[in-house]
Amino acid sequence: MRNWIKPAPDRQITGIAADLLRRKQELIAENAFLRQQVIVLKRHATGRPANTQQDRRVLVMLASKVRGWKDALHIVKPDTLLKWPRQGFRLCWKRKSQGQPRKTRLSPETIALISDRALENRLWGAPRIRDELLKLGIKVAKRTVQKYIRQARRGLPPERKSQTWMTFLANHADES
Repeated sequence: MRNWIKPAPDRQITGIAADLLRRKQELIAENAFLRQQVIVLKRHATGRPANTQQDRRVLVMLASKVRGWKDALHIVKPDTLLKWPRQGFRLCWKRKSQGQPRKTRLSPETIALISDRALENRLWGAPRIRDELLKLGIKVAKRTVQKYIRQARRGLPPERKSQTWMTFLANHADES
């Protein structure tokens, strides 16, 4: 690991010369960037170092302050470091776009009334039940009534409005 982190001797001399021309704030930011990587490496003495969310945030923040951050990054690939903010951005917007579940605005009594009307009068549709509720002074949208009618009638067998062909043929078989 030390050989991997240790820079080549010819790069050390050019690096020192370049550091003499840099501002103090840039050197402090790069030092903090390197120090954070050493902290991660010391925490995981054996095996592959695992970065926590806090480590990732600190590395991304410090990389934005260091001009040559790709040369100073040693524990992960530069593409990986660029991927972390995108993942955070995606996660943030995924959570925001999911929205909050809304609490029903209808009282349980109104929902029970819609269910009762839907079960007692199977031929009534949403407009008829909505009009019946309006007579009682309860204002409800047609789509809301449809939703609760579906819930009430779920699992019930479909109601036959007329006789089947088999019944028709059996009734009229002797006429021919």
